[in-house]
Amino acid sequence: MRQLRLFLETVRFEHTVFALPFAYLGMLLAANWPRTPGAPVAWPTWAQVFWITLAMAAARTLAFAVNRYADRWYDARNPRTANRPIPSGRLSPRVTLGYAAGGLVVLTIAAWQLNPLTLQLLPGALLLLVGYSYTKRFTWLSHWILGATDGLAPAGAWVAVRAQIDPPAWLLWLAVTLWIAGFDLIYACQDVAFDRAAGLHAVPARFGVASALRLARLNHALTVLLLAALGVLMALGWVYWLALLVVVALFIYEHRLVAPDDLSRVNIAFFNVNGYIALVIFCGTGLALWL
Repeated sequence: MRQLRLFLETVRFEHTVFALPFAYLGMLLAANWPRTPGAPVAWPTWAQVFWITLAMAAARTLAFAVNRYADRWYDARNPRTANRPIPSGRLSPRVTLGYAAGGLVVLTIAAWQLNPLTLQLLPGALLLLVGYSYTKRFTWLSHWILGATDGLAPAGAWVAVRAQIDPPAWLLWLAVTLWIAGFDLIYACQDVAFDRAAGLHAVPARFGVASALRLARLNHALTVLLLAALGVLMALGWVYWLALLVVVALFIYEHRLVAPDDLSRVNIAFFNVNGYIALVIFCGTGLALWL
């Protein structure tokens, strides 16, 4: 039990609840596509909800476990991360890989239970889920590769419901890609000195913190535009647009929390605000479909 508790700590399992809303967003919108304004809301089946939830949790567990295993030597040398369970010696790397393998098995079963296309697309998803952890070693585009990996959640949920890829699924994938990349740019500003010393590639280390924060703002502005395009394409009502305005306000607040010379509130911006953004857009979409 102690090893399990340490593993859940190292993969921040409690934050799965902040990643789930975008998967559920893809699932809910897919069940209502193509949509006629005023039509009654359609719901995915309980089986789809169950297997999508399981797939999401398993994919996140797999990706985080591989990430922590791959970065264990870097984490041990970085003062900010040295106390994590693996580099501090409290959690075995072998145990971590065991849990990653378990996540892979569960994810495969969930994809198999959903539909043939979901299972066929799984190898490509696995390439991102496992491979993104190594991209920082050779490219500063790693922020967007991470974003594309997280963007699999709503796109994959869409495919799980409709067994095909439609235009809104691409908008969701792009929106989440830019959203995640934007706040990963902010988060990476904490490790500029270490990344440069260790030879790791990241936008803040390569171009400076000020440039990274400007690029994060651009990513989040584009995220809002893509979410607006999604609202038009899905013919969503006023509640969605109100939720999008709240998201804009949250983005503004997030970027006011950080500055090139003050990164003391990065964790609030990274964990808290982005959790609220995910919940607001999901709840706003659900209400817009309902009303």
